Amino acid sequence: MTASAQDVAAAYRKVDLRILPFLFLCYILAYLDRVNVGFAKLQMSADLGLSDAAYAFGAGIFFLGYFFFEVPSNLALHRFGARRWIARIMMSWGVVSAAMMVVTDETVYLVMRFLLGVAEAGFFPGIIFYLTLWYPSRRRASRTAWFMAAVPLAGVIGNPISGLVMDSLSGRAGLAGWQWLFLVEGIPSILVGIWVLFYLDSSIAEAKWLTASEKAILADNLDGEEAKKPQRRLIDVFKSGKVYALCAVYFTLTIGLYGVAFWLPTIVHSFGVRSYWDIGLVSAIPYGVATLGMLLICRHSDRRGERRLHFVLTVTTGAAGLTLSGLYADSPVLATLFLSVGALGIIGSLPLFWPIPTAFLTGTAAAAGIGFINSVGNLGGYVGPNIAIWIRALSSDPSAALYAISILLVLGGGLVLLTVPKDAAP
Repeated sequence: MTASAQDVAAAYRKVDLRILPFLFLCYILAYLDRVNVGFAKLQMSADLGLSDAAYAFGAGIFFLGYFFFEVPSNLALHRFGARRWIARIMMSWGVVSAAMMVVTDETVYLVMRFLLGVAEAGFFPGIIFYLTLWYPSRRRASRTAWFMAAVPLAGVIGNPISGLVMDSLSGRAGLAGWQWLFLVEGIPSILVGIWVLFYLDSSIAEAKWLTASEKAILADNLDGEEAKKPQRRLIDVFKSGKVYALCAVYFTLTIGLYGVAFWLPTIVHSFGVRSYWDIGLVSAIPYGVATLGMLLICRHSDRRGERRLHFVLTVTTGAAGLTLSGLYADSPVLATLFLSVGALGIIGSLPLFWPIPTAFLTGTAAAAGIGFINSVGNLGGYVGPNIAIWIRALSSDPSAALYAISILLVLGGGLVLLTVPKDAAP
């Protein structure tokens, strides 16, 4: 018997309420522990004698650890199940993140940032793959958007909290504010990682909170979609030109995301804002704008059933925002406004991107393909924070890095137009 539209909607609503808020919380913690070094820099650089170049290298080396262990970690998730593997990832990165408080010099800083990348490897693509186990591609962009809203919301919530921790706890128990920051923001990841073991289900079949009819509805929708996809072997992932093109596109996105994220507190500080709490509040503004904009854009994309043009228009808007923020760098209000547009364009593009590879990859190939695209693309996270350092050798304009990032974003959008067919991303 064919399920009614009301029954289908009710089944997906139940899944939404069960897993999306929890995954959202997990990703807030992941992103916060990944980028809180940008806030810690405001004190840590002076305490440890870190130059801007050393800071940027350490911020980016996280992604080298991520790169080397991404695909193996995602394959392990596919083999051992999401519940156990995601729990392992979260507890591991929580321990390493909290241990950042014991960094004593540049060498230890670099080692710990690399290990943090190793510990977190597989989390994000694992979640993207996990969503494919519950939602068909036509429903996936809006759900991915709700999950990825954790990125900007981590900035909205995390930046003021980071500022408050550094303002209020500096000097307590003989610890600097940046040491307290790593400790306070690392412990929740360990606790939530333990919670994963008791809360998350690795598949529809394991979900005791679903009725038999609800499981059938969800499984039938996935089976119907999978049957229409060409079957892919693991080796096909590494032979596909489209996969490599998507790696390049995601590379440009992560350059934009982390080129802004790791330097945003420093940019706000350069406006003359001195209190860590105030820096947190101002730097939360671009993330707040990005949160609302991303959800609206992805909702529109799902309703139209179109990804390609939505992605290109959104990422181009982000490039324009960054360019304008550089041109109006002397006006803190206008610079913040256009940085917000830039953040919206970059962050809003992320959930529009991921339904594209998952629309043509299946099974183990999907797990490996998502992990491969994310690991190669995330190398842009190494380039992004370093662009500001490298560009200084070529231009004395302090906004030149923003212009360079804008150009790369536009190139990524153009690559999508050239390589992704109109009907390839439902």
